[in-house]
Amino acid sequence: MAKILVVDDEPSILKLVTAYLKPEGYEVFTASDGPSGLKAVRAYKPDILVLDIMLPGMDGIELLSKLRRESDVYVIMLTAKTEEIDKIVGLSVGADDYVTKPFSPRELTARVKAALRRLQTGAGPGSESAVLAFRRVRIDVGARQVSVDDRPVVLTSIEFDLLKALAENRGRVLTREQLLQKVWGYDYFGDTRVVDVHLGHVRQKLGDEGFIATVRGVGYRFEDENT
Repeated sequence: MAKILVVDDEPSILKLVTAYLKPEGYEVFTASDGPSGLKAVRAYKPDILVLDIMLPGMDGIELLSKLRRESDVYVIMLTAKTEEIDKIVGLSVGADDYVTKPFSPRELTARVKAALRRLQTGAGPGSESAVLAFRRVRIDVGARQVSVDDRPVVLTSIEFDLLKALAENRGRVLTREQLLQKVWGYDYFGDTRVVDVHLGHVRQKLGDEGFIATVRGVGYRFEDENT
């Protein structure tokens, strides 16, 4: 049984989300402020954390920043519709996805289902024992390890799957929507900034922005040469 922790200071949201997730067979825990949310993560070790940004005691950004020092739990952040900066900061400190308030509980449930499928089966096609070897970049799919010029590169789960999806389609442009489908596992018709932020992290960690080219108005392309 998958464990979902929902941290939000609005009792109505906790009640609504719980009412939608429990019938799916998930074990749902709740917390209503930052400090208790952090304690709940440590105590329950959830598979998915649904985390509001605006929390008393410790906001969601600070909570997530502390959490990322000790856990790689999959985090879906809840952000206010008008606070674009919160989305970017949340993604920058380690959120995997976000949902904008006011949100559809059905949409959130679909995101949770997609995230669990991804965590259980991995993302994207291809043999899990394959190694994608290029002139400078090496991606060991089974070990989920990446190196550039034999230098190990540590990526988050989402970052690894984005790089893998692009590398498996070397030379081909993938749109943001295609990357969302391949990596996050759902059709997405809203803001695709989540892809841009995570790929920005990948570029920074690879140490050479030339590996991932931006095709303006279309998407992204992996450009390292085959061995």
